[in-house]
Amino acid sequence: MDIDLTDSPSATSVSTPTDGGLHLHKRRRTEDPASDREDSSRTDHESEETEMTGVTMNGVAGTNTNGPDSSARSTIALSEPPQWQKVIEKAVKAIVSIRFSQVSAFDTEGPETSEASGFIVDAERGLILTNRHVACAGPFVGEAVCHDHEEVDVFPVYRDPVHDFGFLKFDPAKIRYMEVTSIPLVPEMAKVGIDIRVVGNDAGEKLSILSGSISRLDRNAPEYGDLTYNDFNTFYLQAASSTSGGSSGSPVIDINGNAVALQAGGSLKAATDFFLPLDRVRRALTFIQEGKHVPRGTIQTQFLYRPFDETRRLGLSQNTEALIRTTFPEEIGMLVAETVLPKGPASDCLEEGDILVSINGELITKFVPLEDCLDRNVGKEIEIVAERGGEQRTFKVTVQDLHSVTPDRYVEIGGAKLNNLSYQLARSFCVPVSGVYVSEPSGMFRFEGPDRGWLLSSIDNRPIHNLDDFVEVMRSIPDRERIPVVYYSIADVHTTSVAVVQVERHWSRFRLAVRNDKTGVWDFTNLGSPLPPKAIEPSTVKFLELDESLGPAKELFSSMVKVGYYMPCRIDGFPKSRKLGAGLVVDAERGLIVVSRNIVPFAMGDLNITIADSIIVPGKVVFLHPTHNFAIVSYNPKDIGGTPIQSAKISPINLVQGHQVSLVAFNHNQRPICLRTIVTDITSVTIPHNATPRFRGINLDAITLDTPLAQQCSSGVLADSEGRVQGLWLSYLGERNNSGRDNEYHLGLHISTIMPVLQPMQRGLYPKLRSLNIEIMPVQMSQARHMGLTDEWVKKVEDANPSRHHIFMIRRTETGSVSASILQELDLILSINGKVITRMYELDVQYDVRELEMVVLRKKEEVKFTVPTEEVDGNGTSRLVIWAGAMMHEPHKAVLQQSKTLPSRVYVSARSKGSPSYMYGMVPTMWITHINGISTPDLDALLKAVRQCPDNSYVRVKTMSFDMIPTVLSIKTNMHYWPTAEMVRDDSEESGWRKVADTTVPQNSKDKSSSADIVDGDEEDMGDDNGEVV
Repeated sequence: MDIDLTDSPSATSVSTPTDGGLHLHKRRRTEDPASDREDSSRTDHESEETEMTGVTMNGVAGTNTNGPDSSARSTIALSEPPQWQKVIEKAVKAIVSIRFSQVSAFDTEGPETSEASGFIVDAERGLILTNRHVACAGPFVGEAVCHDHEEVDVFPVYRDPVHDFGFLKFDPAKIRYMEVTSIPLVPEMAKVGIDIRVVGNDAGEKLSILSGSISRLDRNAPEYGDLTYNDFNTFYLQAASSTSGGSSGSPVIDINGNAVALQAGGSLKAATDFFLPLDRVRRALTFIQEGKHVPRGTIQTQFLYRPFDETRRLGLSQNTEALIRTTFPEEIGMLVAETVLPKGPASDCLEEGDILVSINGELITKFVPLEDCLDRNVGKEIEIVAERGGEQRTFKVTVQDLHSVTPDRYVEIGGAKLNNLSYQLARSFCVPVSGVYVSEPSGMFRFEGPDRGWLLSSIDNRPIHNLDDFVEVMRSIPDRERIPVVYYSIADVHTTSVAVVQVERHWSRFRLAVRNDKTGVWDFTNLGSPLPPKAIEPSTVKFLELDESLGPAKELFSSMVKVGYYMPCRIDGFPKSRKLGAGLVVDAERGLIVVSRNIVPFAMGDLNITIADSIIVPGKVVFLHPTHNFAIVSYNPKDIGGTPIQSAKISPINLVQGHQVSLVAFNHNQRPICLRTIVTDITSVTIPHNATPRFRGINLDAITLDTPLAQQCSSGVLADSEGRVQGLWLSYLGERNNSGRDNEYHLGLHISTIMPVLQPMQRGLYPKLRSLNIEIMPVQMSQARHMGLTDEWVKKVEDANPSRHHIFMIRRTETGSVSASILQELDLILSINGKVITRMYELDVQYDVRELEMVVLRKKEEVKFTVPTEEVDGNGTSRLVIWAGAMMHEPHKAVLQQSKTLPSRVYVSARSKGSPSYMYGMVPTMWITHINGISTPDLDALLKAVRQCPDNSYVRVKTMSFDMIPTVLSIKTNMHYWPTAEMVRDDSEESGWRKVADTTVPQNSKDKSSSADIVDGDEEDMGDDNGEVV
């Protein structure tokens, strides 16, 4: 069987959350091939390769080719009336393009990198108005590009708790070549029917001017979906201007050059756009200009505007309707309570469907006077009159500070991010504003089921009401302790779940991040060192007793354990952060276990061994076979007391086709199975390689079985009639398919394959293997004859292996290996040391000798070579450098196998979302060859070069793609959020790895450890990950 598929990276792009055909007009950057695997569609209408920025019947699109002024004038002159020309020429100088990242998950949003627009509203103070979803609820890093392509750093000074607007600040003195101008906010000029222009910049390169007319002033706020940001308690303006992605934060300008609204979102199904009115924006700006806190009030109630015909059905009395129509002759509706949050200020008085009549004696039919009343009375009691079923009711309600139910801090622990539940999310699901929300469900807080929406109820049987409770509880629990966590989904409050998790305080930091609106950064505070792990108390347990009818093979379950592996950082291209499977105890005295490398792909992680489904003990990775799909891990036998675990008996007889065997394994429900079956075939298999290189088993003779149940079992053993192990049943990681899922192949491996590694270990020695560093594949005689194989060699093959007539062809040589300078791809191997090679395991002769005498057939000619072997170790990747949010290490073996050349020994394995590397286009599978013109042939040179780069400065990074295309990137460093760090494998450390922090301590931080987090891979981009947990 020759499984061999071809795949290659394909360019994808990320999209903003959508629901019901609505989308926020924030556009993420288009990334390079294999960069954004989980997001496969765009919601915007443009890409960075096209010149179109959005078209309507009256649309005007201008492209900057000869400088900002000439481009704008030439385009406007062709399409706009003279009066509009002057207005737009003046306005564009105040409009900026914003490139930004939210560097960490927080509240409703995950880490992301995007582009948007904004416009200057105070030139003297350097204030830019944009959308809230651009200013970000969480940590923000970004810059604004002005119309003349000058770039300035910006940071948020305010983002509204509810409405879709925020303000960024910049230093006007940094703009040297252009007069800084502003656009006045005049919300009262927004009228139905007026002509408008939506003017925005796309990355400072394209000027987008779209025309339209305002058609509505009283649209309820659009809904963008669940578990994401949604505006409410405001009207939106509606127009047909067909803006596209990247236009978020654009001003909506009238003929006098005033901003009458703020571009916010639009419909994907129609040429309809939604603009935020500027009444509350202008109020907030005034407070900010005066250096004051912006007061915001709430009674935790969402109102919707309903026309009179609907309010009558809800019970609006004729007298009240008459009063409203008389007082407001043009009014056509009233505000109705849509959602009243439990345990909120109004929960004991207001109900859904109540029609708001007045507050403090003032008739209220619009959102602006409603919010004005609430904002003026924070902390005070107000009198609300509402109608319910035709009956007027009067209530006294105390107005709550809206900022108090809007989180401004989060905690990092164990790869996860958590914050207090926000009013924003609580309103969406009508739950109390209480509890701790898992905004980044990774690491120890990655639960079963959906990826988002979890709220914590208790930890270690201690209730969790808020973030302070959470911090207090976690401080008291030792590292590596296994504790119960009770949680539920905010979308399903009826179902409570529990998970037993292992506390992780050794890979990532436990720290608090608090928003600082004066500096624009989030200040970090270290929450203390972890309590040391408790000493393991040995336990003695019994294995399951299975029925005698299963025969001797059932005794093997006393040699089988379950192996769980958590990987805090996805390196070597491996796509998962957790794996679970079965392992076989091959030496109980030394605690040695053999397990698939699809379960334990590399040595950085937390290994747990579950014995008899009863006790869990820690393990460590001892040896990773460089080519075969197995690893040797170990545990301390003293940890299991007198548990009768047995070393598996090994059969000296190799399996052949037709043999009867017992499959002893765990099925997909992790239940033991034992059944007799037949070996249907033993054949050389080529596991397909993936576009993003990652370990795959090569050079193997795979065993297949005559039972469909085998494909439901990812790991187990094959035993003879006496219960001796003849083979391992393993899962092999293959390629990613077109649907975005990873193919896995379940195949058997001869038990003799592990003996060159196991036998030295049983003698107390570390295995020292040598290898030719080649991948081979079978070629049938019919093909080999046409490639020049003589009848003499055909007869030798037939004599050497009567049951399988084939020879092997070199499919790949390893880049940089000694053998690659001698052997060539497509060489046919005729013999090694005088022996005809027809079985994969016959290649094991390479393990013990320094050189091999080989005869190969090359271009129909027989050639003899003396080929040196090279020593290979079983450590795998043993050093990791983290810079600008990118994880880099030496090219692992899969890279060396798939690449023809080696531009550098600095290989980008992954990058964190929201990091500088993600923002500026560094892609996994790249090599870094130069930093600011300095060559970086290895990790030491890279570290030396980047340590010379000042913080918050652009670094020129020359890279080489996997397809050998050179690219120079400009990456702006940010040591506060993304410090440089190094991880080195060190068996003397409790975790097996030692952190080497960079000498630069981030500013604005009380956390002086200055080491980058080794975060769970769910925040990482590896080029083709779907984020699943298996």
